[in-house]
Amino acid sequence: MSTTIDRGGEDFARLAEPFRRELIAYGYRMLGSVDDAEEVVQDVYLDAWRAYDRFEGRSSLRTWLYAIATRAFVKAVERRKRRPLPSDLHAPAADPTTHPVAADSELTWLQPAPDSLLTATTTDPGTVVAARESMRLAFMAALQLLPPRQRVVLILRDVLCWSATEVATLLDLSVPAVNSALQRARARVPANSDSLVQPSEPRQRELLDRYVAAFQNADVDGLVAVLTEDAIFEMPPFLTWFRGAGAIGGFLGARMRAFGSTPVIRTTANGQPALALYPATADGQHRLHALHVLTLVPQGVGRVVSFQDVDGLRHLDLPRLLPT
Repeated sequence: MSTTIDRGGEDFARLAEPFRRELIAYGYRMLGSVDDAEEVVQDVYLDAWRAYDRFEGRSSLRTWLYAIATRAFVKAVERRKRRPLPSDLHAPAADPTTHPVAADSELTWLQPAPDSLLTATTTDPGTVVAARESMRLAFMAALQLLPPRQRVVLILRDVLCWSATEVATLLDLSVPAVNSALQRARARVPANSDSLVQPSEPRQRELLDRYVAAFQNADVDGLVAVLTEDAIFEMPPFLTWFRGAGAIGGFLGARMRAFGSTPVIRTTANGQPALALYPATADGQHRLHALHVLTLVPQGVGRVVSFQDVDGLRHLDLPRLLPT
């Protein structure tokens, strides 16, 4: 039996608003951008408000909103370019001392997300750990390679823990079709895309402290020493990226010495430790230059994604300028 629904706009806003944040988190995983997710969810809420008088209450309001949002996200994926990282596109630069650093204004890049999105769907500590893994940059980049339907199924089943029956109903598919899509998605996106063992908490603190100290002291040798031998350093929106501690040190050395002692703010993004760098500019001010999101392994810092587009960092609530 359907339930009686109050059709007032205020009632819709009151009942639907608690689900907005988790739908943005869902959209971020689908689209690779908090900005795009917020834009689509805004349209989803407008469409849902307009259609609210036709909502019969046969499913929960949350499920109904997810159905509208899923259709919107799939359409958005189909009409927008995927958001990669530089290492998804081509091989690393061979010579860090001579290779030109090139940008591509036509590309849209994977955007970092604040950790507040991790708790958008749950506050249970055990579930938050799983949510953190599903926000990691490597997992997010791998999701971008999936066709829209596989992406939806993988997120709903493995991240949001919906049952196969619930997903089948939402997508108007058979359960075997859902299971088949999930199997194909899992084959392309392992549960842990980094395939890495997490270091212990004390080891994480040690590695982070050493990485911070390297930039605070413009210590190139210290930076190289904390990186793993096969570490990756990439810096969207630039296409150029490097593999190997020596290559990274060769590229960053002159830049670190030119910056000198660089203040940093420790933060997190995508469930990973992150550092905001504030080198001094010509006027002596310390302005936000980049956000380094780190992948830590027991051997050292295994990957650094240095997000250089400061406009894309606004969701992290970082100051643009440090007080003097």
